Formats: sequence, C-alpha cells, structure tokens
Amino acid sequence: MAIAERFLANLFNRPGHTIVDHFTYALVSDGDVVEGVAQEAASLAGHLGLGKLICLYDDNQITLDGPASLAMSEDVAARYAAMGWQVLRVDDGDRDVDAIDRAIAAAKADSARPSMICVRTTIGFGSPKKAGTAGAHGSPLGKDEVAATKRALGWDPDAHFLVPDAARAHFGAIKTRGAAAHAAWRSRLEAYRAAHPDLAASWDAAQKGELPAGWAAAVPTWKDGESLATRTASGKCMVALAAKVPWLFGGDADLGGSTKTIVPGGDHDRTGAGRNLRFGVREHAMGAICNGMAYHGGVRPFAATFFVFSDYMRPAVRLAALNHLPVTYVWTHDAGGRGEDGPTHQPVEHLMSLRAMPELWVVRPADANETAAAWKLAMQRTDGPVALVLSRQDLPVVTPVDAPVERGAYVVREAVGGAAQIILVATGSELTMALAAQGVLAAGGIAARVVSMPCWERFFLQDAAYRDSVLPPSVRARVAVEAGVTFGWGEIVGTTGKVVGLDRFGASAPGEVLYEKLGLTVEAVVAAARASLAAAAG
Repeated sequence: MAIAERFLANLFNRPGHTIVDHFTYALVSDGDVVEGVAQEAASLAGHLGLGKLICLYDDNQITLDGPASLAMSEDVAARYAAMGWQVLRVDDGDRDVDAIDRAIAAAKADSARPSMICVRTTIGFGSPKKAGTAGAHGSPLGKDEVAATKRALGWDPDAHFLVPDAARAHFGAIKTRGAAAHAAWRSRLEAYRAAHPDLAASWDAAQKGELPAGWAAAVPTWKDGESLATRTASGKCMVALAAKVPWLFGGDADLGGSTKTIVPGGDHDRTGAGRNLRFGVREHAMGAICNGMAYHGGVRPFAATFFVFSDYMRPAVRLAALNHLPVTYVWTHDAGGRGEDGPTHQPVEHLMSLRAMPELWVVRPADANETAAAWKLAMQRTDGPVALVLSRQDLPVVTPVDAPVERGAYVVREAVGGAAQIILVATGSELTMALAAQGVLAAGGIAARVVSMPCWERFFLQDAAYRDSVLPPSVRARVAVEAGVTFGWGEIVGTTGKVVGLDRFGASAPGEVLYEKLGLTVEAVVAAARASLAAAAG
C-alpha cells in the first residue's frame, strides 16, 4: 500500500511549478512487492513516468512465514524495469550507507522514470541467533537476544533506550536542515502569492478544503417529466462542478465512457496536463491512490467504476472510511435494470455490505435531482468518503429540485385520501415502482405514504423527531423495496413490515424482463403492502 497511497502526491510536482519540489519516498519489503495493489500502482507509476517517486526495496528475502522463496521466485528488479522504472542496486544495505546515498542521488537525477532501489539487507542485523530469519520479523527478539545483539554491535548490553551520540548528532542536524528548507519554501510561496494572487487564493482554498463561492449554484437541476440515467445526471453535475472547483480531480478504471466521469479539458499524461487520470483496470490501486491524494490535500479526489467492481477496491474504501478521507466514489450500473451482462455484473449484496462499513456514506439517488443533491453532499463532506451509486438505465424525474438527500430520507409523496395507513420506502430506481404502487393502493382505498431513502447513514444521523416525522412509529405497516438483498431492512420496516428485494444472484436478460422474473414489480409491492397491513392489524 505504500506505493499506491503516496505516489500521486507527486502529481503537482511537475516542471513549471515553483512552490513545491519534494520527492516522495516509499519503503517496501519482500511481501509488499508481490501485493496486487502494489503492482497495479507500480505499473501506473511507470506508465505516467513519475520521476519524483523513489522506492527503496528492503530486499531481506524474508516474509512473516519464513524465506521469501516459499512464495516468490521472480526477478523483482527485472519486473520493475519492465514496468518502466529505473532500477538501482545496493549490495550491502547493512553497512554501506554511502552506496544507498549514491543510489538516491542517481534516482533523483532521472526525472523521466520512477526509481526502485533494491537494497540487500539482513533482517535482525546483529542478532546472533535470529538475524536473517523470520524470527526477527513478527515477534520480539527477547531479553537475552537483545542483550546479545547489543554486544555484537558494540553497545552496552545493559543500556536501555540507548541513542548513540553519533546518531543523536546526525538526527539533530536534520532539524536545522529542515528549518532552512521550510524557510526557503515559505519564501517561494510568498513570492508566488505576490506574482499570482488569484492562483494563490485558489491554492489556499484547495489546501484548506474550502469550496469557492457560488459552487453549489452551478449544479444543474431537472424538471418533472424529464428522464435520464442517474449516471448521466452525475456526469453533468461533474462538468459543472469541475468548472467551479479546479481541484476536483480523479479518474476511472477503464470505464470513463460508461461512468460518465470524463471531465472536459484533456486527459492526464506524462506532462501533467488535463483533468482526468486514466487508472486502467486497476480498481484497488485507484482507491488507494485517491486515498493518497486526500492525505496530501489540495485536491478533491474521485474514483469511478461499475458498482459490482467496488469489491476490488474495498480495502482502500475501508481505509478511507477508517481515516476520514473525503474521497468520492462514482459507482454506476447499480442493479439489474439493464441486465444483459448477467449476474457477474449485477450487484446484489453490495449496498448492504457497504452500508455496514462505519463512516462511509452510501447514496443511491432515485433520479437526476437526487443525484445533484448527492453531489452537493459529497463535495461538502470533509471528514469521510461518500459513495454515489448510480443507474445505467433512464429514470423519470420524480423528486423536487434540491431534494433533501442530506437528511438521508424524506417524504416524496404524502398519502392520498387521508392519513397514511402504510409507508412505502424505496431507494434508487425502485422509487418509481413505489410511487406506482401508491396509486394502485389508493384505487383500492389504501392510503400510502412514499418515502425516498437515498442514504441510510445520513438518516440515522438525524434527530429522533425528524426520523419519526418521516417514519411515524404509529404506522406499523411498512414495505421497503430495493433491488438488492433484503437483509438489514428489518431495522426500517419492523416486525410487521415486508421487503421486496433480491435474495439471489441475478440473470442475463433485458432489465424489464429480469425484474418481472425476479419479482421486482409494482404488483409485488402492492401484495407486500397488503400483507404488511394484515400483519400490523393482527
């Protein structure tokens, strides 16, 4: 993960910039160089020619379980060279510090390629019994072996927490050098402010995570009667936002045309031009790289792919949630509404499994207006990630302009013909199904309220008074409808409620045929409503 989450900090360190000039270093070991996410990131780093990325490979040939040869036998150096990296070697990393320093200097001199420095070391160096073994990897050396190691290194075996004078002096000098470097950077920054006040103001806003004035007003809205896929509405929102927020930046996993996440202005290439990063089929690295950009600051990162492929990037999503990183995920093709690709491409359990992740806000908008509101929510959140789960198929506009997605759930249409006897709750494309079912129920003398619940997490953050106003406890007859597993909906509908969902994998068929065969229909919602009313009455 070290490479993946740090290398795009170099994105803004390209020729012509005068206020940042640092290199980024990553330290990896034998286990790290074979991880899938590391290989995805390294491949992209080589392709982009990130010359300020320097990776020091601690080539000690040991992993946690034993020798690295138990699980790997490839030539790591050759593999990185094949990916476009400059590869350098240090044969005695235990003692030859000057050789490491020369290798780093050579890495800095090559501005066209990232550099891998293969440093052969001995794990547990100095330990008489455990040096070069897995015993020095995952557990303490032990009191006796620590003392023996100190003797072997010429240190007092009885001295605890010893910092040799030479080491203390060396690291003390770093403080002085760092202060001088920081002062020089501050001087360059002030000169930049004087020469480019407008750009400097944008820089400051980006670094603080502030949004420019008027950004929200630029987000489009739609009228009743219009019809478009929420992925298409999302793309239009992104174009408007990118024009107002220059530091909105990200890309897609080889699916920009499908996810509608190509921002006008050209693609990112080795010169650093453009607004789009083509991650390629590297979902895990894409998520991790966006984390790195969020850690770095000065950019609002987004990552896009099909919703079902969120599985591939889940570890990075979890780290974004764990570390409160403001990353936006654009996940399209949210269900089986256009089902010809079959069950491998139809997410079923994904909504509920991601809702189970703490600090991740999962938003499944029902139409274009909810999508616009969802983007506003995502842009305003600074303490964690937001996932926008979007449709491929066209959906009619049925919600108000500036739909209150930030409340998580709200009443879309009040009951007709009297107080609500039952509440129909839906997300995404199934909201239109619930609205149609409301009409059928009304014709039969049953008054139903329809609630849109685009974001569970936001709804449960509201106070009890608001939650009860949307889902009155006195109305025990409830139906939830969503094209996914029914697991978890009991918290919303209660013991007398019913759920119309999909507790099986999908199939390959046109969307309308698929929904009919799988029981995701208006008729199924009406039947569930009648069953819930009967259960509540009993």
